[in-house]
Amino acid sequence: MLRTIVLALGVIAVSAGALLLVTAGNRGAGIYLMSVGAVIVLGTAFERWRYHNAPPAGASWERTAERFQDPATGETLEVQYDRASGERRYVPLHESTSRK
Repeated sequence: MLRTIVLALGVIAVSAGALLLVTAGNRGAGIYLMSVGAVIVLGTAFERWRYHNAPPAGASWERTAERFQDPATGETLEVQYDRASGERRYVPLHESTSRK
């Protein structure tokens, strides 16, 4: 939800900058607003690609008995645990059974 709001604000900034550039003839403010909006949109779009959750090298995930239903998707998730780092991850149940 926050990602959508940030993307919408970026698009609004680009649109407002273009409007300023075309109608008001205020080139400096229009270019600035379009640039800031473009940085927001591109940064938000590439943020997921750059900062994905990769498992640590050498992690040995152990299945636990914990399972719960994700309220957002309704999907059943299983909790897995790495003793070395103490990290927990949540894997859809259909994926965790096929990885054994």
